[in-house]
Amino acid sequence: MTKPNLREPSEDLPAAPEARRIDLPSADGRPADVEMARVLGTTPFHMALDSSGAGIAHWKHEPLHDVVEPMTHHVIMAYNGMTQRMERRTGKSVAIGTFRPGVVIIIPEGSSSRWDIPKPVDVVQLYLPHTMLERVAREADTAAPTDLLERTAHPDPITSRLLLTAADAMEGNGALDTLFRHQLTDLLTTRLLAAHTGSPTTFQPTLGGLPPSALRRAIERLRSDSDADVSLAALASDAGLSRFHFCRSFKESTGLSPHAWLRQHRLEQAMNMLRDTDDSVVSIAAALGYSSQTAFAAAFRKLTNETPGEWRRRTR
Repeated sequence: MTKPNLREPSEDLPAAPEARRIDLPSADGRPADVEMARVLGTTPFHMALDSSGAGIAHWKHEPLHDVVEPMTHHVIMAYNGMTQRMERRTGKSVAIGTFRPGVVIIIPEGSSSRWDIPKPVDVVQLYLPHTMLERVAREADTAAPTDLLERTAHPDPITSRLLLTAADAMEGNGALDTLFRHQLTDLLTTRLLAAHTGSPTTFQPTLGGLPPSALRRAIERLRSDSDADVSLAALASDAGLSRFHFCRSFKESTGLSPHAWLRQHRLEQAMNMLRDTDDSVVSIAAALGYSSQTAFAAAFRKLTNETPGEWRRRTR
């Protein structure tokens, strides 16, 4: 699936026989990753899912001429490919748009449309359970509506840019990747509530950081070399806050998001080990939780513009 560029003009054109909008109970739809695999006829380039089915997937697929059936998640897409025209039919409504960077597509939970996309597609998708929309709205103390609007090639560079970063942020480190994905999902959900529901949502700013004791516990958990749970849910629960308020308060206290703080801490650990030990790059990568030397080297270079070996030779 992919992204269009024009807003969905509704025309009185005959609908394709199989095109329809069906608002079904979620039990009657497929999980988003299952339906996407079926309709796209391929496997994702990258995918990370939670037990709820919430997650992020990066797809590269061939032209599409098929119906996307109802799903049990909202699907939000950011396009990352060549500019091209496409068509989406939902019942008698026809949306003709242009896929290009900076636009988003939203397929609300339980809806169905026929898609005609003539060229190959590169797209990043967010799979969002409706319960997550409700949770973030509740934690943000807003009475915003939580029914997402159907969007076709809708200009929204903020949401698009946020979602596309997910495709480049899988560093091969389980703790870092999961924490980043949870933070990004909450941030995207907040953005969706603000920009893609029936009426604009205003979020009240949260002032002040974490109490010193809560900040100390959070940092101890993040620094732990054991199997301590460093998920966003665990960090927030330990502080007695919602995920939404914990992230805001942690950043107020440290100047960094939990994910950015942990990434910086892992980088400092890596530098100390490279400088002060003769451990191989492979063993350092394993000790810091990276899935491979390649993943570790890519993450290290992204932050320092040097490979671990280059940095070690320069600092010794």
